[in-house]
Amino acid sequence: MIKMHQRNLWAGKQMTHVTLMGGVGWGLAGGLASTMVMDLVLMGALTVLGQSPLSCFTIVGNTVARFFSILGIERAGGVSLGIATHYLIGPLVGGIFGIAAVQVDALRVGTLKRGILLAVLYVEILSQPILALTPILLKMTTIEILQWFCGSFIMHLLLGIVLGAIVHHGLHLPTIVGHT
Repeated sequence: MIKMHQRNLWAGKQMTHVTLMGGVGWGLAGGLASTMVMDLVLMGALTVLGQSPLSCFTIVGNTVARFFSILGIERAGGVSLGIATHYLIGPLVGGIFGIAAVQVDALRVGTLKRGILLAVLYVEILSQPILALTPILLKMTTIEILQWFCGSFIMHLLLGIVLGAIVHHGLHLPTIVGHT
């Protein structure tokens, strides 16, 4: 039996009965889908700008390889490691957002607009420490750093929009008064 929203007539608000696994599942799905959308848009934009559509994956892979080398672990960077990193972090970030949307009352997704806004803020704030590693570890020029952060902001904005919409859709069950 599926548990659905019930109207709390005494408090005048909706009570949400969504499982933790539902939050994890929709978060993982949203993280994967939003990463795919972000990467497709990014590859298209890079192609239009006359750059290699895989250059972002190369940068991410090289950053991860450099980080590992600091830890004494030698690993080849490049596109493969960049893609693996993107598709590990994207669903993980989504899964954590899905858990938060279910467990933290202040983050409860109520409307599509709120769900998207919360996801965008979450993604943009969470990504900053990770993004900051790239210019430090790869010794980027000032122009490269500006391009990196501006492009990353736009792509993560898109990721947050898609993640918020998917998690909202997945966790937003129809209100049925007096029924379970």
